[in-house]
Amino acid sequence: MKSMFFVVAAAGILAAGSVYAESGADLAKAKGCLGCHAVDQKKVGPAFKDVAAKYKGNKGAEGKLMGELKEGKGHPTKVSASDAELKALVQFVLSQK
Repeated sequence: MKSMFFVVAAAGILAAGSVYAESGADLAKAKGCLGCHAVDQKKVGPAFKDVAAKYKGNKGAEGKLMGELKEGKGHPTKVSASDAELKALVQFVLSQK
């Protein structure tokens, strides 16, 4: 019975880890962000490079952008993603140069 618990626990840890393993670029594609945004050019929404430039040096940028995406404030729609996914997406956007 103990071994069954460890197998289930290990599977859960691996499954949880897979969310973190997905890159911000992959998430942007999977969540549909690239329908309105591009890395280096304006589409419907601003280019990710422009967003990164706007928030460069802003210590609260990550939290602000995560909140806006989560609540749909300053963004046309709420983004359906976990906190870990939102964090990876925002970090990806803010890392663009």
